[in-house]
Amino acid sequence: MADKVIENNNVTIIGVVKEKPTFSHEMYSEGFYNVQLEVPRLSEVSDVLPITVSERLMTDVDLEAGKEIVVEGQLRSYNKFVDGSNKLILTVFARDIKPCNDEDLTNPNQIYLDGFICKKPIYRTTPFGREITDMLIAVNRPYNKSDYIPSIAWGRNARYSENLNVGDRIRVWGRIQSRDYQKKVSEDHVITRTAYEVSISKMELYDKENQEEFEQNEEYEEMQEDSDV
Repeated sequence: MADKVIENNNVTIIGVVKEKPTFSHEMYSEGFYNVQLEVPRLSEVSDVLPITVSERLMTDVDLEAGKEIVVEGQLRSYNKFVDGSNKLILTVFARDIKPCNDEDLTNPNQIYLDGFICKKPIYRTTPFGREITDMLIAVNRPYNKSDYIPSIAWGRNARYSENLNVGDRIRVWGRIQSRDYQKKVSEDHVITRTAYEVSISKMELYDKENQEEFEQNEEYEEMQEDSDV
């Protein structure tokens, strides 16, 4: 069952632990911890990405602040009630962690997703004229669960994906990025939040005849209520 998850949602990131892991939750007597990982881009900017790590993976690897590690796993989502509405939370669920070696540094941020368009893509241009299409991709996992992954296509991929429809099955390759934005919560109060999304570098559309059936579930209907998505 685990192998099936890895086939359609596969993440490898390499970065530096920002601070000591903090306890998140316990499930079936297994503790899970939150880790903030600083992952470099090709530019001088870095992405700080949230990682969820089982205590069982922490016995043989040092996760103290400043340590450089390799994380392999999946990008997962869940809903959390924040400030009166449902908020889509993303985290990299670690399947394996190891210390970083020099040969691991070729591409420090990689993700592959095989999923379905579950919200009509939105095409726009930036003030600098860059073309962008925002998409929400549903990626199935076992036990009738799905992860909902905000994704961004650029340039010709943006123009192509603008015409995709809800239910279309696609494969995408890219990286996970973080960005800060401001949200106005009252007339005189603005808060800063961090959003996470997949920046797509390559994409493929499945042949319609070979495409599996896409079904929206109650989890997605609840998540649609979140104004931050």
